[in-house]
Amino acid sequence: MKHLRSLREFIAELDAIGEVHEIDAEVDWNLEIGAVIRRSYDLRAPAPLFGNITGYQGTGFRVLGAPGGLSGPDHPLARIAVALGLPATATGQEIMEAVAGARTRPGIPPVVVDRASAPCKQNVRLGEEVDLFAFPTPLIHGNDGGRYIQTFGMNIVRTPDTAWTNWSVNRMMIAGRDRLACLIPDPQHLGIIRAQWSALGEPMPIALALGVEPALPYVGGMPLPEGDDESHFLGALFGEGLEVVPAETVDLMVPATAEIVIEGHIAFEETVPEGPMDEYPGYVAHDSTPKPLFRVSAVTHRDGAILPVVAAGPPVEENHTGIGTMHAAEILHQLRAAGLPAASAWFSFESALHWLIVSVHPDWADALDVDSAELCRRIGEVVFAGKAGFGVPKVLVVENDIDITDVNEVVWAFATRTHPEHGEVHFPAKPTAILSVYLSAQEQHSYRAGKVVHNCLLADRFDKEHRPVKGDLEHGWPAAVRDKVLADWSTAYGYPPA
Repeated sequence: MKHLRSLREFIAELDAIGEVHEIDAEVDWNLEIGAVIRRSYDLRAPAPLFGNITGYQGTGFRVLGAPGGLSGPDHPLARIAVALGLPATATGQEIMEAVAGARTRPGIPPVVVDRASAPCKQNVRLGEEVDLFAFPTPLIHGNDGGRYIQTFGMNIVRTPDTAWTNWSVNRMMIAGRDRLACLIPDPQHLGIIRAQWSALGEPMPIALALGVEPALPYVGGMPLPEGDDESHFLGALFGEGLEVVPAETVDLMVPATAEIVIEGHIAFEETVPEGPMDEYPGYVAHDSTPKPLFRVSAVTHRDGAILPVVAAGPPVEENHTGIGTMHAAEILHQLRAAGLPAASAWFSFESALHWLIVSVHPDWADALDVDSAELCRRIGEVVFAGKAGFGVPKVLVVENDIDITDVNEVVWAFATRTHPEHGEVHFPAKPTAILSVYLSAQEQHSYRAGKVVHNCLLADRFDKEHRPVKGDLEHGWPAAVRDKVLADWSTAYGYPPA
């Protein structure tokens, strides 16, 4: 595992494989940057790096768009893989095994380094010197309620008893020179910790780190159990601790190589309008509602700070790649810990995280004394029981004879293997995320809705000799014919090399 310790090291690694595109032309922070990022997702183009931003010329500040977007066919998961310390060509299954494997290892806590050597302390602004508009934060979508500076950074908070530090990613909108409006859903760990501070009648200390080392936003999206510190999991992933330094005005540690650190407190009762903002289900948002107020007491930043920006919306963007990758890995870990025959797990990015695909070993019917419906029920009980499955509405369970990271194979298996009348196992009134557009107002208010497991399993419906086999090139032709076609593809047949 190659541990990249800064956003700048990450950019250099991506640039070496053609995954960064520097834009020299002047680009406006007001909607144009967001539109370029959106277009880059649609084309799976290299990540845009903006250095000539309207009104910010001469500051040295830059914006990196699509830091976790998908790439071209040579290495479609390169930005995810490189961020997590793997080769750019790593497959989805290899990423799953690396992350799930780290869950079985003990955590390694962060390492405090010398403040004088920490890049995030190169510039320090306190009190009246704070001005969030100093950074080229884009107005991303045409209907957004404001400029969202936090789309791919780390919110760092700690319980009042100091027993639990939590690292998470939640959107934050600039509400003034020294104020942010924050989305803090009550069921999420950030909301749980804020409730503890509110019970004491005190504002919650918080640090927002932007432009952090590339694995941190993924680790921040890892649905670890309540009380677990995500930074310790990053240590388990790489075998060495995250480098941190003390914040200036709050009693928290922050990543030493962060591009920007914003410090302050979440107000005890005060709110400010937040939104609308387009989100991961992929639809234009319209509602603005009162949200908790973040009062900023300090900002520190690197010289020429780089702000990473996500243009949330239709698949595939970082809400899908980041959250989907880490939640699937945690679910895989939980299924295996429960003794279920899970071969792998994967969120279909193209489904906007509405489909979780779980593959099981082909011999499950021989190893377990249950039918497929009961196996699906047991899988659903594990998936829907905790934080990892909070945002999962639909699970597809298949044998491990397809590539569950290939949406075309998933659609084929789902369409052809699930019985339309009794191919579902339903789970009423389960805890749920509230952004899916199909939810009723009551479901959104209660954070509860029905969920389902789609049974795409075949092994208990046929004896071994007659189980359906995929009729692809590998299975549908004699080996000699297949090998000849592959050998002659770009020679005798004249096709470009595959």
